[in-house]
Amino acid sequence: MLGFVSLFMDVSSELIHGLLPVFMVTSLGASAIVVGLVEGIAEATALIVKVFSGALSDYLGKRKFLAVLGYGLGALSKPLFALALTVNWVLAARFMDRIGKGIRGAPRDALVADLTPPEIRGAAYGLRQSLDTVGAFLGPLLGVGLMLYWAGDFRIVFWYAVIPAAIAVALLVFGVQEPAGATERKRAAPIQWKTLAEMGGAYWFVVAAGGVFTLARFSEAFLILRAQQQGLPDSYAPLVLVVMSIVYALTAYPLGKLADSMSHMILLSAGLVVLIIADLVLAQAQGLGAVALGVALWGLHMGMTQGLLATMVAATAPAHLRGTAFGFFNLASGMAMLVASVLAGLLWDRLGPGVTFYAGAVFAAIALLMLAQRSRRLPAF
Repeated sequence: MLGFVSLFMDVSSELIHGLLPVFMVTSLGASAIVVGLVEGIAEATALIVKVFSGALSDYLGKRKFLAVLGYGLGALSKPLFALALTVNWVLAARFMDRIGKGIRGAPRDALVADLTPPEIRGAAYGLRQSLDTVGAFLGPLLGVGLMLYWAGDFRIVFWYAVIPAAIAVALLVFGVQEPAGATERKRAAPIQWKTLAEMGGAYWFVVAAGGVFTLARFSEAFLILRAQQQGLPDSYAPLVLVVMSIVYALTAYPLGKLADSMSHMILLSAGLVVLIIADLVLAQAQGLGAVALGVALWGLHMGMTQGLLATMVAATAPAHLRGTAFGFFNLASGMAMLVASVLAGLLWDRLGPGVTFYAGAVFAAIALLMLAQRSRRLPAF
């Protein structure tokens, strides 16, 4: 049920986000660095807010209330995109939407761990991520159809995003129950130094690795802009996210299941190699075929690593601090996302798209070296 909640909210969000970079550039006159700044602030906000919502969910012993609050706030933000007259309006709408995502993310991820036994947790995170990603490609497909039907009217299309967002909130309210024993957790101050010390070195390594991963993988808005630069018409811009999300959806569950029976470090390293190849393909792309290949490889990388990183956080953090653990993991990723998206926009405007993707490949290589050094000391991790 949590997967279907994610599916419908992603239909709503990606219907908008698949068109938003083009809308900002063509209708509102934004530059690539402005797009990067808006996306960086928005995504960083979501990830940073998770640290507080995750810790609060541990303190209260309640996950669902915060999840409902977050999904509800996301749903309320959708009309603002249709009403936006300036980039500042878009930034405000994205900020509100991502605050909602930040509030719901860590409690929801911790709730998945609360509901599943450790031996199938990788499969559980992979399944939820797969359903989430189904929404991530249905949303852009719906966006393409609506753009063609309404002759490229961005604002009318954005209004349709309200419907699946409302369905997602209703499913969560009426279809998800707090697991038995959730109220029996030991309460303490939500965030304190003693709590952070309990996490352990393995957990903090996962946090550091997640931050470097995020530096290597800036906002998908730049994938859309790369395709547009290579001649993709505005109405078909969401197809970039469709290609990425189909690959992501098809691979997240089987690779999450694979993570339950093989070395996490090997799978993460393979995911980084795929990301490096994707960046190189996109940097040198000549035509939409090459862009599509790079985007598909990007989606494969996501399928190999995102559910796995969540599994590693759950495995290395104490059970009563899982919400806090997911929160701090996302705090590090949020700071990295802000830096990565602003840097990507700056490189795009000053030095061109190729350099932007080459820089991503360099950060991915740095992350790969980190994993290699860690594997020598803890090969079984």
